[in-house]
Amino acid sequence: MKARRGYAGKTAVVTGAGSGIGRALALNLAERGARLALSDVQGDAVQETVRQCQEQGAQARAWKLDVSDREAVLAHAEEVVEHFGGVDLVVNNAGVSVTGRVAELTDADHRWIMGINYFGMVHGTQAFLPHLAASGDGQLANVSSVFGLMAFPKQAAYNGSKFAIRGFTEALRMELLADQVPVQVSLVHPGGVRSNIAENARVTASENKMESAKAFNKIAMTTPQGAARSIMRGLEREKPRILVGPDSRVIAALPRLLGARYQGLVHRLG
Repeated sequence: MKARRGYAGKTAVVTGAGSGIGRALALNLAERGARLALSDVQGDAVQETVRQCQEQGAQARAWKLDVSDREAVLAHAEEVVEHFGGVDLVVNNAGVSVTGRVAELTDADHRWIMGINYFGMVHGTQAFLPHLAASGDGQLANVSSVFGLMAFPKQAAYNGSKFAIRGFTEALRMELLADQVPVQVSLVHPGGVRSNIAENARVTASENKMESAKAFNKIAMTTPQGAARSIMRGLEREKPRILVGPDSRVIAALPRLLGARYQGLVHRLG
C-alpha cells in the first residue's frame, strides 16, 4: 500500500484563503509543517490568515489576488516560485455564488461568477501546472461543489460554474495520466459548509439576500475546519474525487441512482 502523502516542508498554494474553507485549509497545512502561499481578493482577510498560520510556526506569505485576472495569476505563480523555490500543492479554492432564477440573471452575473469560479480555477491550474510538474510529485486540487454533481433551482449560474470545474478537472486528470505528467489531480465536492459564501453572494431582484443566507446556513452541515480535515484526508490518499460532508454523499448518489428523475424529487422537496 502506498504511504500517505506528507506536507512538512512542502510549499502549498491556497486561493480564497481569507476565510471559510480556504483559511481552514491553510491552518491545517500549517499544522502539518507546510510552507504557505496564501491569496484572497480581500487583502486584510488573508493577512489575518497568515498571522494565524505564523502563530503555529508556519512560514507563510499573503498575496492580494483577483483570480479572474489571468495576468495577475500568472505573475503570482512566478512570485511564489521565486519566493519559495518551487510549488508542491495548489488548491484552487476561491469562489463566489449567485442566487436567482434564470430569467432574472444578467450577463454581468454570469460573467462575474464564471470569471472567479471557472476562469479563476483555469488560470490557477495553467499558471502553476508547469511548476507542479517540475517538482516531480506535484498535487493539484480544484474545488467544485455538490452543485457540480446535481442541479438545484435558482442556482443555475453557480451550477454552471461548478459543473464546468468538474468537467475541466476530470479531463485534465486523464490528460496528465495519459502523458505521464507527475501531477496528481483531485476534484473536491463540498456539501453545505458554514462559511460566508452565502453572505457574500449576489442575488437577483426578487430574492432576499438575508433570507437566502439564513436558509443556506440552516442546512449547512459541515464546519470549515471539518471540511479542511476531509479534504486533507483525501489529498493524503490522492483521491481523484473528494466528497466533503455527509450531505455530499447523498447528493452524489441521487443522480447516479435516479438519473434525470432526481429533478422531480428536488422539485417536490422544494
